[in-house]
Amino acid sequence: MPIKSYKPYTPSRRGMTSADFSELTTKTPEKSLVSKVTRKGGRNNTGMIMVRHQGGGHKRAFRRVDFKRDKAGIPAKVATIEYDPNRTARICLLHYADGEKRYILHPVGLKVGDVVTSGPTAEIKVGNALPLNKIPEGSFVHNVELNPGKGAQMMRSAGSQAQVMNKDGGYAQLKMPSGEVRMVPEICMATLGQVGNTEHNTITLGKAGRNRHRGIRPTVRGGAMNATDHPLGGGRGKSKGNNHPRSPWNQLSKGYKTRNKKKVWGWMIVSDRRRSAQHAG
Repeated sequence: MPIKSYKPYTPSRRGMTSADFSELTTKTPEKSLVSKVTRKGGRNNTGMIMVRHQGGGHKRAFRRVDFKRDKAGIPAKVATIEYDPNRTARICLLHYADGEKRYILHPVGLKVGDVVTSGPTAEIKVGNALPLNKIPEGSFVHNVELNPGKGAQMMRSAGSQAQVMNKDGGYAQLKMPSGEVRMVPEICMATLGQVGNTEHNTITLGKAGRNRHRGIRPTVRGGAMNATDHPLGGGRGKSKGNNHPRSPWNQLSKGYKTRNKKKVWGWMIVSDRRRSAQHAG
């Protein structure tokens, strides 16, 4: 996916870059797989803001993506590669042999006209979905389930992939992009290959307005607020007083560990991403 730059006819255009969308084959989504998105602006049912910095943005339609890949043994042909405004990855439309249509995440190298399948007997090739116990060690996967049958929860964003390191005792060990190694049940489904749109993280927005188009509102520094609004607020000038960096709810934000050590799934992390980064350095 090439990155497009612009002539600097305004100051904001000078550093701005965007995707050129050359890999897309259509602009019109499959009508049967599109539904309405109700926007909340970060508010709950009482109108109180629960998530800050959300609101506005361009209108979007929701594309229903198949994260389960549970149509085992039925071949499907890739009909289109499309843009999805709700995620960083591209999606592709599959036409199954039985007539059904579904969207999946578009992996690197999958082209229109290619045939993909899912299930334990599927071939080892990009775009096919298999249980982890059927995938060779050393392979790169995406769209990975954490609980069998629940649907993929990991490796879904643009450029994501995990490597199958080892399989033992009913679990597969996956190495994440962060360097963390964690165990996943062997019967969980995963798709071979890497999620497409790999250069997404190199895009420069260039101006604040592009963030507003995405539905992201401005973030104000705590130190610029009044003392009643933030733990770091108040003072004369830019004085922070004797306060360490904190969240608006007074939780320490640097070095304070928030993860519960008694968490049920904590034992599944074989190598923590922070420790692995320290050892690598």
